[in-house]
Amino acid sequence: MLSAGVLAAPPEGDWISQDGRAKVHMSACGVNRLCGTVVWLGEPNDPATGKPKTDKHNPDPAKRARRLIGLQVVYGLTPSGPNKWSGLVYNVGNGRTYQARVELQGHGIARVEGCALALMCRAHTWIRVN
Repeated sequence: MLSAGVLAAPPEGDWISQDGRAKVHMSACGVNRLCGTVVWLGEPNDPATGKPKTDKHNPDPAKRARRLIGLQVVYGLTPSGPNKWSGLVYNVGNGRTYQARVELQGHGIARVEGCALALMCRAHTWIRVN
């Protein structure tokens, strides 16, 4: 018996960010874990250089040349409740990793929230594209 209504489909698959600038592929990455990798960018090349965008904001200088397409940005999501997962998310815009909560809200919509110290959180909407 489900008390919270019908469960949404699991988050495996492709998701596009609310601004339409990036697509992340979510897939299994261990026992009962999910990870996400950037598979598409609306603007794949850096306008300043004309070359593929890189992880230029990473605090580790050795990682700044990594291409964004193919970069893992969601780490170790595990179930934390009905239609909810928690783990880590990497923000390529500032090079920081945050505690993450993902909640599937049905009809191909996910609320992705990244939090620093569980005090300051920022949420985005992802839309399933497959």
